[in-house]
Amino acid sequence: MTNISGTQSAAKLQKTLGLWHIIIIGLAYIQPMTLFDTFGLVSEESHRHVPTSYIIALIAILFTSISYGHMIRRYPSSGSAYTYAQKSIHPNVGFMVGWSSWLDYLLSPMVNIILAVIYLEALFPTVNHWVWVIVLTAFMTGINLRGARFVANFNSLIVLVQLLVIGIFTWMVYSKLQMGFNADGPISAAERYQLWSLEPFWNELTSVGALITGATLLCFSFTGFDSLSSLAEETKDTEKTLPKAIFLTALIAGIIFIISTYFMQLFFPAEPGNYFKNIAETQPEILMLVGGSLFQSYVLTFAIVTVMASGISAHAGVSRLMYVMGRDGVINKKIFGHISPKNFTPSYNIMIVGAVALTAGFMDLDIVISMISFGALTAFTFVNLSVISRYALRDGRTKTAKDIFSFVVIPMLGFISIFAMWLEIEETALKYGLWWAMFGILYLGYKTKGFKHPAPQHNEFDDKL
Repeated sequence: MTNISGTQSAAKLQKTLGLWHIIIIGLAYIQPMTLFDTFGLVSEESHRHVPTSYIIALIAILFTSISYGHMIRRYPSSGSAYTYAQKSIHPNVGFMVGWSSWLDYLLSPMVNIILAVIYLEALFPTVNHWVWVIVLTAFMTGINLRGARFVANFNSLIVLVQLLVIGIFTWMVYSKLQMGFNADGPISAAERYQLWSLEPFWNELTSVGALITGATLLCFSFTGFDSLSSLAEETKDTEKTLPKAIFLTALIAGIIFIISTYFMQLFFPAEPGNYFKNIAETQPEILMLVGGSLFQSYVLTFAIVTVMASGISAHAGVSRLMYVMGRDGVINKKIFGHISPKNFTPSYNIMIVGAVALTAGFMDLDIVISMISFGALTAFTFVNLSVISRYALRDGRTKTAKDIFSFVVIPMLGFISIFAMWLEIEETALKYGLWWAMFGILYLGYKTKGFKHPAPQHNEFDDKL
């Protein structure tokens, strides 16, 4: 394609994605079967109230998804929370939000590599784990180089099969409970965790702080919904399609998580250490205890595909965020702002993310998940604040009850619910997150010549001040 002067125009992202493409990418990123992996850890932290922690997380996520929708309509950019904070609050704040979000986006593909290796090692214990790390990373990178539409088509069948597996698993658990058995054996008449009991949601031992701690960990389970905003420049009718897709993705995933873990909590009523050798890697044992070795082998084989689908979607999201930051010039424009003229993908970024994903061979799952929580909570916090800053403070949209509800009340509720999670965040996540933020501040100081100038930004939008 050429411009008027006859020179080749710069390649750009192409609008090829519709509503269900976006939802499929989001569900693939969220990976509904992750509920098997996080069940043991969250059961311990929430004092055996996993579905309630999911409800708390879902409420916070839905409020925040509405805020994402408001900001997408104003700034339909692939920069997501980075762009929203940059344009609505201050360019320097935007940079720090984008920098912190890397702990969410950049590490998410790594989590999926780690999970896939866990499943493969359960099936092939004699194979060196580095073989799996290298092969899976190469596959994930190759798929992303083909483009976002290809990613959506690749993930469609995988998401449908995941939902089918969860449905079959939940039915198996329900059947055992209905016959009067849980993981401890026969359920006595005095047993508190009877079928249709409210014990998994609330009892006299419930601790609100523990529930919020569990919900904080479960932010990891929902991180796919926010990454969809990074597909803004590849979505048809962005301002209408993307807000709806983000809300529906979070809602669909939340309903699946709550229903499934309700029955799981009834089936595993005691401390998770009673059932699982490693509460941070519970999927293989859960599948064995519920369905037996044959069911476990089939589902673990498929689980390898599902985590790769999630990793592919996560890979797509972070490469777009890096592209927007590169286009702005806050990181190297020639490398990070590059779009392949063949497949219209940020190909350099995709390969860089692949290189980072290779370090999965050195990392522990619980540490990576905690670091992701820091990045996700930072993004969620500032998206809610960006709505208030942009619409209520700068645009003065506070003259009607509808505007106050939309641009003050809803984002404030989102902010409060996310702030409650900040209060319960793990010490490890906070420590690593603050170290990462410190490096970002030092780099920003260098880039802005001692904070004398705002961080550079691409003049993509005409702010209506």
